[in-house]
Formats: sequence, structure tokens, C-alpha cells
Amino acid sequence: MDRTAWTGLAVTVVALAAATAFGLWRRRRDGRLHAAPAPAPLPAVLTELGVQEGTPATLLQFSSAFCAPCRAVRRVCADVAETVDGVRHVEVDAESHLDAVRELGIWRTPTVLIVDRSGRVIQRASGVPAKGQVIAAVAPLLEPASR
Repeated sequence: MDRTAWTGLAVTVVALAAATAFGLWRRRRDGRLHAAPAPAPLPAVLTELGVQEGTPATLLQFSSAFCAPCRAVRRVCADVAETVDGVRHVEVDAESHLDAVRELGIWRTPTVLIVDRSGRVIQRASGVPAKGQVIAAVAPLLEPASR
């Protein structure tokens, strides 16, 4: 093999390794609920999007029109809201609310924010979270406020 062939082979191997590493990282992170940074009181933007202060748990979903995973998230969130008392599901079209998307740091759809009764975003997930993960995330919020 000449030098050009070795260079091409090396570039291909490095590109495949980088793509594999990115894919594994993305698979591990996608759809996982994780704590939101520095919970703050209910921003006006959440009220404008339909979050109501006092609701024990709100699943605020950001979607876009041609997003297939968004439909799966809609089913998961709607099912949780129907079966668990105190949980409300609000779906927002990200394209129609670009200012809110920027303010809340939404980078892709679907993204779900879990908002507590005082209006703080306590967890978020990008991608499709499992129903069990969502139920586990909202369960502590459903306990009586007088604890």
C-alpha cells in the first residue's frame, strides 16, 4: 500500500470511531430524564405556554409538526396525565413559540419539561422518555405539599 492509501484508511477509521462514540453517547442520553439546572420561580413564559401554578406536576412538551418521536412522547405524556391524578400535559408547537424555546433552552424536539406546583422546571428530557421514568419523576411532586 502506498502512503495515500494508508492516509485514507486512517481517516476512515478515525471517522468511524468518532461516529460510533457519538452514537453511543446519544443513545445513552436520549430520552433520559435528568435534573434541570437551577430551578427558578415560574417565569412568565411558562404561564403564557399554559402552565398553571398550583398544579402538582405539569408535563410541558415541545414538539414540531413533522417530528415522529413527538407523537410517541405525546402518547406517553397523555397516558401519564390520564392515569395519574395531579398531572397535567401541555403540548407546545416549538416553531410557533420561538421566543419561549430560546428562553427555556430547548435545543431539539421532542423535549419535555417537568414543572412542579410552584412553577419550577425540575427535570427535562430530550427524546422519548419511558412511561415508567415519567411516572417516577412526577411521583415525588404528587405528595402533599404540607410535608
